[in-house]
Amino acid sequence: MGKIITGYAVRFNEETVIAGLFREKIAPGAFDKSLRERPDVLALYGHDYNRVLGRTTAGTLTLRPDRIGLDFALTPDETTPDGQTAIGTVGRQDVRGCSFGFRVTRETWAEGDYDELPLRIVEEAELHEITLTAAPAYPTTNAELLREQNRAAAIRHKMEAAMRARGIPVS
Repeated sequence: MGKIITGYAVRFNEETVIAGLFREKIAPGAFDKSLRERPDVLALYGHDYNRVLGRTTAGTLTLRPDRIGLDFALTPDETTPDGQTAIGTVGRQDVRGCSFGFRVTRETWAEGDYDELPLRIVEEAELHEITLTAAPAYPTTNAELLREQNRAAAIRHKMEAAMRARGIPVS
């Protein structure tokens, strides 16, 4: 089994400022429908579709929403330059955040106070990709290389995600 990168690609209910124009937060459950109906999500390096690190349909990326956010486990291919880059930069924590590509399908807006930007709450969205990045828009996202003692937990996490994807209840 190869090295595993895990973390939270999305943290629910945490605000960030997008391009200095508005505040945004992702509601819990925002990606649930997308994960059920569009099961192929990519893991990329720096939002670059030419640098694919894994994908859900290949079993090299698992995604699991929980009460905190969208938890992920990624097994990059150590024989490729991009896989080696991901393992090396995340392992050293030069890259320690995530981002995500999505299309909003349901949102609400709240006007900000006099000195606040408007707030967009993403209630539902189609998730296309997660990405490893050194400069995430949501600074509380995280990515880390699992150490040997955490491999059993990662394996369990991957098996549970596969069971959930097939509709098998996990306790």
